[in-house]
Amino acid sequence: MKFRTLGPEGLTVSAVGLGCMGMSQGYGDADDTESITAVHRAVDLGVTFLDTAMSYGSGHNEELLGRALAGRRDQVVLATKFGIVRGEDGVRVDARPERVRAYCEASLARLGIDRIDLYYLHRVDPDVPIEETVGAMAELVEEGKVRYLGLSEASPDELERAAATHPISAAQYEWSLWWRDIEDDVVPTARRLGIGLVPYSPLGRGFLTGALTTGTIGASDFRRNDPRFQGENLKRNEELVAEVRRLAAEHDATPAQLVLAWLLAQGDDVVPIPGTRRADRIAENAGASEIVLTEADLARLEAVLPRDAWSGDRQSFAAYRTARPSR
Repeated sequence: MKFRTLGPEGLTVSAVGLGCMGMSQGYGDADDTESITAVHRAVDLGVTFLDTAMSYGSGHNEELLGRALAGRRDQVVLATKFGIVRGEDGVRVDARPERVRAYCEASLARLGIDRIDLYYLHRVDPDVPIEETVGAMAELVEEGKVRYLGLSEASPDELERAAATHPISAAQYEWSLWWRDIEDDVVPTARRLGIGLVPYSPLGRGFLTGALTTGTIGASDFRRNDPRFQGENLKRNEELVAEVRRLAAEHDATPAQLVLAWLLAQGDDVVPIPGTRRADRIAENAGASEIVLTEADLARLEAVLPRDAWSGDRQSFAAYRTARPSR
């Protein structure tokens, strides 16, 4: 496994990480034993960068990782996130500075650790200036509860303001061959500020693997609500995935490996975190770090799979901006 550095303070992680959300929510029923086996396989293969959040399974995902990493804590870089709150009243954002320490301490307890390596603001709170939230996060760094700070789905302006408050090591966004909107303004801003880029859903929520069909998406799977998986959008996107499979075969790679290699080729500051709960997929994804795409390869991918060829907008995350009750 190769390694990369995220941000101005030298956070070093494996070139391919592991997103753990699907082990607790979003993609249908999961089995803890299978998930723990997958985490162990990742660590054995040198995947050091593991990503979770307090909202994933309403705490279940952090507890799961805590169990999976018992005795192996020093072999990984643990990233978790706060700010998205799931409760009986639905999903909301709460990043009030007076709540940050309590959220962090609860995550530490669930993970069974004394320090979080990378602590993200999961979504910017529309009711709180980002400087206030990041200022509270910076206090956790000073106290030794957190090593590095990150943001998820922040706007370019929010990146600027956050970085002016405290160094930001990583910014997390959906980014893949079929969703490239951040290339317009987020990527240039992050690079100017020296912030590393962590693409989530780098396999297009599994679609770019070429193994996903509507028949394999369960009733509880959130992808059923994603416009890219519906109607004519899906039909058009399936035609493009056939091209992904063809190009991958030419490189003696799987489709997943090809699209991850494409992301890795976008810059040394890019570390994708594909999610899976299967040990065999862990090994497949990790293998992408060994694939080197030439400039000619990248130009061909751009010609065959241009950004504007894909159909459908991504699922709306407006619910994450739902205002909470007033303070």
